[in-house]
Amino acid sequence: MSGWSDDRNRKTERGGLALGVLLIVAGALFLVGEQFNIDWGRYGWPAFVVVPGAAMLVLGLAIPNEAGLGLAIPGGIIASVGLVLAFQAATDTYASWAYAWALVAPGSVGVSLFLYGLLHRRLDLLDAGLRSAAVGLGLFVGFGLFFENVIGLDDGARTTALRDAMPFLAVALGVIIVVLNVLPRPHRGSDRPAADSWNQGGSVPPSQGTPGA
Repeated sequence: MSGWSDDRNRKTERGGLALGVLLIVAGALFLVGEQFNIDWGRYGWPAFVVVPGAAMLVLGLAIPNEAGLGLAIPGGIIASVGLVLAFQAATDTYASWAYAWALVAPGSVGVSLFLYGLLHRRLDLLDAGLRSAAVGLGLFVGFGLFFENVIGLDDGARTTALRDAMPFLAVALGVIIVVLNVLPRPHRGSDRPAADSWNQGGSVPPSQGTPGA
């Protein structure tokens, strides 16, 4: 009974901590706006998309069950949409939605899964998150090279940052893929007990029997 009560208290503390951090960030933004006469509605309107999404993501990460995962993934998607919109608003590159969608899905979905798996010791979500995030990044770079450097999608934009960055991103991503495929991989059978114990919150599985019995 005491174990259940302690677990419930930990859940409450995590939720309260997440809510407190969000309130601090929101209050700080409004204080900065008042002190420096910043009209967030005019210059930072994507913040009204990013902040609710980030709130959902943080609160979802603080809930240690499947309900939290169901809240974290939509929060990550909304926050990523807001971040993409913020960059596009600052650079007048709205046409980049032709390939930036890959950062939202599956990119942000993978990041949300990875963060949840990391915080709650879920190896299955870590693996799925990394794969989804990698697919999203690969699609973004691949389509970005085509639309920016071949077609010239944002010729009328105020900046060529995306066009200039795409070749470097492609090279960096290619190097990472090659390195990951060249490095030797450990045998799955040898690390399964450690992975299982980590996946179960650090508990050691019971022995299967006494040697020689």
